[in-house]
Amino acid sequence: MKNKKILVIGSSNTDMTVKCAHLPAPGETVMGGSFITGPGGKGANQAVAAARLGGDVSFVCKVGRDGFGDCALKGYESEGIDVAHVLRSDQPSGVALILVDEKAENSIAVAPGANSDLTVADIESVADEIRSADILLLQLEIPVESVLRAAQIAAEAGVYVILNPAPASRIPEEIYPCLSLLAPNQTEISSMTGIDAEDASSARDAVRALLDKGVKNVIITMGSKGSTVYSNGQFTHISAMKVDAVDTTAAGDTFCGALAVGLSEGLSLEKSAVFATKASALAVQKMGAQSSIPYRKEII
Repeated sequence: MKNKKILVIGSSNTDMTVKCAHLPAPGETVMGGSFITGPGGKGANQAVAAARLGGDVSFVCKVGRDGFGDCALKGYESEGIDVAHVLRSDQPSGVALILVDEKAENSIAVAPGANSDLTVADIESVADEIRSADILLLQLEIPVESVLRAAQIAAEAGVYVILNPAPASRIPEEIYPCLSLLAPNQTEISSMTGIDAEDASSARDAVRALLDKGVKNVIITMGSKGSTVYSNGQFTHISAMKVDAVDTTAAGDTFCGALAVGLSEGLSLEKSAVFATKASALAVQKMGAQSSIPYRKEII
């Protein structure tokens, strides 16, 4: 059976990463780091993850008319991603500056550039593409009004809508009933509900608060504590895998891309979460964003 079509709408960045002994304090210079550059952006990372893990993926983003944008498009095409609806902007392509310390913790600053130019009108221009998808995967590195409109179009057409509300920010209340699945981490769900999901009990309280807003299913990723899944009226805990992490930069994006693939193949949300946990565990063992995303053959 052919996999369902996954449409990702989101950001495209070029990541410039320095690995250093510790994250610098204000005014501090940390010497002796190593530097890598590569493609990134939450939307792009999730699209690449879904493609590498076996999904049928299309990507809508906005890049500049510059070398970064040209390289990004070539990279997506090389991953087998449909880029027919990628848009161009007169603004420069987005960039992210990333610091990673010896404990694999990171600090990121993003200049969104063309990502901030992905307008509601642009979303309307790809409405037919949204309606023809089976799964729509969204994040929050593009204007929130564009995310809302995409979710509305998809929900009206019966498309399964996944929102990864990252980075944590205020989102409109009217988006919640459009969501088939909300996939926040602990920081993000605290921002949305005011509840610190520190353990299974508090995570369930936070999920219930989201259900009251109209969300249908929820999965909270909790780092080394695993994830809490709510689906079909039941809570399930998915344990994390024990690995030696070197860089967590794209772990969440890998998780979300893998979730979409699992669902596109007809797996339950719980089984999709197990698949996503395996994929993200592989991602944290390598440096970089898209360079760390695994391929399907690597997952046992």
